[in-house]
Amino acid sequence: MMSLFLAIVISASIDSTMLMLGDQTAMHLEVTHDATEQVVLPTWGESLQDGIEIVEKGKIDTTTLPDGRVQLKQDLMLTSFKDSLFAIEPLVAISGNDSFWADPMALNVIQPFEIDSTNAITDIKDIEKAPIWWWGILRWVLLVVGLLLLVDLGFWLWKKYDKYRQKEEEPVDPELLRPADEVALEKLDEIKAQKIWKDGKVKEYQTELTDVVREYIGRRFEVHSTEKTSDETLREMKPLIDKDLYGRLSKMLQLADLVKFAKWHTTPDENESALTTAYDFVNETKIVEVEEVKEEEEV
Repeated sequence: MMSLFLAIVISASIDSTMLMLGDQTAMHLEVTHDATEQVVLPTWGESLQDGIEIVEKGKIDTTTLPDGRVQLKQDLMLTSFKDSLFAIEPLVAISGNDSFWADPMALNVIQPFEIDSTNAITDIKDIEKAPIWWWGILRWVLLVVGLLLLVDLGFWLWKKYDKYRQKEEEPVDPELLRPADEVALEKLDEIKAQKIWKDGKVKEYQTELTDVVREYIGRRFEVHSTEKTSDETLREMKPLIDKDLYGRLSKMLQLADLVKFAKWHTTPDENESALTTAYDFVNETKIVEVEEVKEEEEV
């Protein structure tokens, strides 16, 4: 199935020359030409010819051969719904003013069953709607909802267990096991012994002092002072302590803010007074055990 003319060769082949009605077969077109030639392949519509339909048109595959020639390939998928022996017209490729033809081919389309012409022609039945299977739909919906609930429950249980496990594994700060006032007074004693403000470290001194008081406030009154400004801390502490102690606490925190943020230069008396206020605040607000109170009353 090949036609040769000078430097251009065109060939066509078909996978099966015998086809059952409605089946498909592939047709292959191949053109080889010199690289200097400009070749145009056929333009396909929806049918190859009357009675033979094109189901699918493949892309043109261009390949350069070892000898420098160019090879073009294209595949077509064909089908037919007409019981007949077709003579497929020769395929043509055009180069300039010349046309090049492949050998003709034949395709025999066969009707696989006999049609009984004695039966009367009847109308096509109306389209019937299938009944909706409500229970089947509901069952699937319930199954999906149930699975989502199980996944959500499993995730919630996992998060709760993970949080509990982390809490169990988290080491407990030994200071949290001791009374808040005991820890605070111990730290104040250390600050008092060092007196770093005498070495010019006033900012460090005021910071350490207020940190001790803020940590004590957090444990004693559950006011997270370390995460709040002085104004926020004082606003929450105002209803919790008496007016005199509140005034002294306010003065101490404000002085520390001036030192830390406004580079305020304190006097030795102000530094000593701030330490005294810290001691007084802890001693006057610490939790006194009932047994301790009874012993004092007995004495």
